[in-house]
Amino acid sequence: MKNLAATICLAVALLFGSAGVSWSQDFQKGLTAAQSGDFATALREWTPLAKQGNAEAQYNLAWMYANGQGVPQDYKIAVKWYTLAAEQGNAGAQYNLGFIYDEGKGVPQDDKTAVKWYRLAAEQGYAKAQGKLGVMYATGKGVIQDWVYAHMWGNLGASNGNEPGGQLRDLAAELMTPADLSTAQNLARECVRKNYKGC
Repeated sequence: MKNLAATICLAVALLFGSAGVSWSQDFQKGLTAAQSGDFATALREWTPLAKQGNAEAQYNLAWMYANGQGVPQDYKIAVKWYTLAAEQGNAGAQYNLGFIYDEGKGVPQDDKTAVKWYRLAAEQGYAKAQGKLGVMYATGKGVIQDWVYAHMWGNLGASNGNEPGGQLRDLAAELMTPADLSTAQNLARECVRKNYKGC
């Protein structure tokens, strides 16, 4: 009986272990194909993975549909795949959903929803999302206009390599009082200390 149980456990472990290896190999095959411009192969490799819940495959399929790479451009399908990946915490998908809602591409334009997705990506340290969240605060789109938070998010984006975030930070600094500037800088330091959560 112990041998049977051990055999079953080993078979299950091998089955699930090989599924992970297969996912990895299929994803890589799709990535290699996409990088060489063979989007038909990428689509064939990533679609089953995306349907099985692989967030990276979902993100890449969404990107293909959003950009019309190997498939007709279709923002509605892109939103579907981006949403599935974003709900699993994929920061790139969260940022791209924010952008899609910000621009109203394939969905009704919705500033609050854009802010939601930008914030989720920004809280993961995604520099482009941090910069865009700063822009939302600077313009008062989806949030109350606030130069302190515009500066803070722009500054965070810039510190993570987002050049437009640095431009926003510098513009905001010119419009702020010294006290507000100090507040924004303190908030940015605190946000980094909290690993961008709850900023």
